[in-house]
Amino acid sequence: MDDQAQAPTAIPALAGPVFGRLATSLPPHVWFGVSAVFHYLGPAFAVLLFPHVGVLGMAWLRIVTAALVFAPLTRPWTAFARADRQTRLLLLGFGACLGVMNCAFYLALYRLPISLVAAIEFVGTIGVALVGVRSPRNFAALAVAVIGTLLLIDVKWSSDPIGLFWAFLNGALFVGYIVLGHRVSRAGAGDGIAGLGAAMAVAFLIVLPIGFTDALPAFSAPPLLIAAIGVGICSSVIPYICDQLAMSRLPRSSFALMLSLLPVTATLIGVIVLRQIPSLTDCIGIALVVAGVAFHKPANA
Repeated sequence: MDDQAQAPTAIPALAGPVFGRLATSLPPHVWFGVSAVFHYLGPAFAVLLFPHVGVLGMAWLRIVTAALVFAPLTRPWTAFARADRQTRLLLLGFGACLGVMNCAFYLALYRLPISLVAAIEFVGTIGVALVGVRSPRNFAALAVAVIGTLLLIDVKWSSDPIGLFWAFLNGALFVGYIVLGHRVSRAGAGDGIAGLGAAMAVAFLIVLPIGFTDALPAFSAPPLLIAAIGVGICSSVIPYICDQLAMSRLPRSSFALMLSLLPVTATLIGVIVLRQIPSLTDCIGIALVVAGVAFHKPANA
């Protein structure tokens, strides 16, 4: 699918003008940076809640929280009512992708090291970035970023085929998130977030019967429920909004390449939150990833 694929019909939103102004208030790389930080904060806290609400229960709470936060801002029922058939199909596909991707990610994270899950997730983004590479400079930038990422992550095979299945499914759906998310964002930042809210409502309907039973203990323990809501906001509200603000101004190939920064943010969060000091190899990997992103020239530059 080309970066300049036909944009969906505009999706009306109460917060559309607000987010539209917000998108242009800062460079898109800043919005991506915020997303990159929260991309790993959420899963780090979610793992701590697995013993209390289960894997699918945590996925349920995450998506429900996001859907309830987006609902008054984006009015998903209005977006679907006014959208044409093509846009409705796009939103349904995006929502299905979000719902299944979040469940697959947590199921993989429960059985495999986060480094392996992240490595498999990144494999798919390389393919997306390659689609938009049109110059030796961009190819070199991507190669440097990939080398840095491979140094940062501990890529090792596991004897858990079920875990690997969920990890590869999550990686494939993450590619879908990038592709479909960019199509939604082409309507503009505000309308893109309205589409995100509508898609999150679809994701809510998909996971509603899946993790509800596992999530029930959270409703009888207020501290647990507050923690789960915090995970939902950190995982599916802040980063997804920031992604849309960045996607509305970046070509898909540039956004996919910048995803190579995620191992960097994971390393920094490990130092600050978990007191995991990086090795010399990790530091070299971070430097290569940053160099690759800096050297990359966006297709529309």
